[in-house]
Amino acid sequence: MRRGGGDPGTRGRTTIADGVVEKITGMAARDVAGVHAMGSGMSRTFGAVRDRVPGGGTKSGVTRGVKAEVGEKQTALDLEIVVEYGVSIADVARDVRENVVAAVERMTGLEVVEVNIAVSDVKLPDEEDEEPEPRIK
Repeated sequence: MRRGGGDPGTRGRTTIADGVVEKITGMAARDVAGVHAMGSGMSRTFGAVRDRVPGGGTKSGVTRGVKAEVGEKQTALDLEIVVEYGVSIADVARDVRENVVAAVERMTGLEVVEVNIAVSDVKLPDEEDEEPEPRIK
């Protein structure tokens, strides 16, 4: 006697949270040579402070600078990056898109319909990172 109908792998639905896609995207973008950081200077500063406070934030450092809109079969991504001085921004943006699309589509099965990249800053060789001084030692 046969129960149910069709392939067991097609019974039911799988949903993927925005945060899952954001984490995959953040990791894939950071793997690209020429990407110094993710997010704007202000979001990195606030994030660094928030990360030091127990329970201080819901966004992890991995997802900083990443926003995903996830549907049933597709996703659209917005990234904000800081590039290293001297790199070709066009090449870095292309490499980020390629790496992000490959990682997200491979891991989630979602079709990535667009990857919008905003370059918010350039990290100069002699610039210090914008990490605030700890308030307590």
